[in-house]
Amino acid sequence: MKYTQLGRTGLKVSRLVLGTMNFGPQTDEPTSHGILDSALDAGLNFVDTANVYGWGENKGRTEEIIGTWFAQGGGRREKTVLATKVYGSMSREGDTWPNEDRLSALNIRRAVEASLKRLHTDHIDVYQFHHIDRRTPFEEIWQAVDVLIQQGKILYAGSSNFPGYKIAQANETAARRGMVGLVSEQCLYNLAERRAEMEVIPAAQDYGLGVIPWSPLHGGLLGGVIKKEASGGRRASGRSADALASSSVRAQVQAYEDLLDKHGLEPGEVALAWLLTRPGVTGPIVGPRTAEQLESALRALELELSEEVLAGLDEIFPGPGPSPEAFAW
Repeated sequence: MKYTQLGRTGLKVSRLVLGTMNFGPQTDEPTSHGILDSALDAGLNFVDTANVYGWGENKGRTEEIIGTWFAQGGGRREKTVLATKVYGSMSREGDTWPNEDRLSALNIRRAVEASLKRLHTDHIDVYQFHHIDRRTPFEEIWQAVDVLIQQGKILYAGSSNFPGYKIAQANETAARRGMVGLVSEQCLYNLAERRAEMEVIPAAQDYGLGVIPWSPLHGGLLGGVIKKEASGGRRASGRSADALASSSVRAQVQAYEDLLDKHGLEPGEVALAWLLTRPGVTGPIVGPRTAEQLESALRALELELSEEVLAGLDEIFPGPGPSPEAFAW
């Protein structure tokens, strides 16, 4: 396993992040525990979740699965850098109540306590804001975070789905309070979706945040979806199915698969390996449903992409270019 610092912190994390969103909804508890054990055995020490994972009437279920894994002992919690998130409503259908979502000081306090209980731990290593809150000032958010850090319930704060200007606002406000501020940004970023390169990633780099891309295969679009369809395998669904309905996107994906087939490379592994070459990226989030998918993701760590392949990928999926030149002079 390869490790790096999380942004400007002294925290060492693996260059792949284990995403757990499938634990519960698609992967049962025993299989989820097996994937967690295999990841830890491989040296993957960074585990990401969110309080709302499990979804619907099962919100919190994913954290509970991780919590029962920690409860088995064997150094599982001590070896894991644990990240979870707050923002989404934890209300059940038909039982909504004020202050059970967003980033008010009250919800942050309640959400941390509930996550700690589900996770069977006394602290969260990286506590992430799952979305911007247009109603709550950063002064209030950082006051709540400061209390939790002093109580030892969280160590670092991170963001997810923040635009560049909100990263700047958050960290400038934190600096005025003498606080470390955000140390990571979890954003949608992959070969097919490179808009983060325009503002988000430059802001993260300037403020010393580690970038953690989610959906590195763009919902399966970059995992060899056309070839799988042709061979009678799993068909595209969700984000990838919607994208493939466009003839121009389908042509892009076909060119991508043809390029990698020419070089004898696996599409999913290349999509991850490409992200590992990008400036500012700490590590992409992989969300395996099975042990085999985890093994494939781990192989991407050893994959060295040639200049020819990298140039071909840029030609097929060109980035937006730097800001402001991408939209001005």
